[in-house]
Amino acid sequence: MKCMMSETLPATALPAVPLTVEGASVLHQMMRVRWSAWRALSAGDRSAILEEAARSVTLGGMEQPAGGRQSAVYSLLGHKGDLLFVHFRRNFEELHSAQLALAKLRLSDYLEPATSYLSVVELGLYESSSDTYNGLVEKGIKPHSEEWAREVEAVLERHRKAMAPRLWPEIPGAKYICFYPMDRRRGEAKNWYQETMPDRQRMMKEHGLIGRRYAGEVRQIITGSIGFDDWEWGVDLFAEDPLVFKRLIYEMRFDEVSAVYALFGTFYVGLRVPLAGLAETLKV
Repeated sequence: MKCMMSETLPATALPAVPLTVEGASVLHQMMRVRWSAWRALSAGDRSAILEEAARSVTLGGMEQPAGGRQSAVYSLLGHKGDLLFVHFRRNFEELHSAQLALAKLRLSDYLEPATSYLSVVELGLYESSSDTYNGLVEKGIKPHSEEWAREVEAVLERHRKAMAPRLWPEIPGAKYICFYPMDRRRGEAKNWYQETMPDRQRMMKEHGLIGRRYAGEVRQIITGSIGFDDWEWGVDLFAEDPLVFKRLIYEMRFDEVSAVYALFGTFYVGLRVPLAGLAETLKV
């Protein structure tokens, strides 16, 4: 018979890490066009290079979603880059193949990497984490034991199945994209990672309510990048009207999670470019 643990086990004795489920592997590639070299080509050569890109498996073959695999191209606004390539794949191996395939195109001879971002689609399960941890304690299961790990994995598997459409999303066909990386503050006077699970759960719930109010105007895809890139999360926003990016992010700045704990990286805004329209984007 199991030795029953106290149902009043302090929150500090429970795991501090919220459960997450992961899906698509995602790579953002920000590129600059080598305009002087591109202009030096004949019109025929430029046309042939773009036709090769359109026929490629990486771009042309993945412009439409196929089993969680898709790529999209955006024309960036501002000086941070000219083109943004976004790849959704099943795993890092497939992302690596997409990256190499793009590099092998003749078009890549006229592109220079500005930066990139590697991450995976991530859904945080704050509320479910608390319910799961407390439920296991009530059953007398010791945190971090083998039985605990099995029970937690069973919970995660149920969430993976229920949330599959969100874990393996299509790249929305919206006209505009806004991408930015972000962190939660750690150090100084405030540290997100030293707050208790209940407090983080409360703040994230309030934070999520703001995003849901914009559900009809903007599609949001959150990716996790801890251990993969320089920031902790990547955020992709897709909308037909770019002003919704400003309104949503501005409103969130007044939310406790953002106002106290959020650190934001560089923002990239671009317009979706069908491969058929890439010639017009690169017209000289």
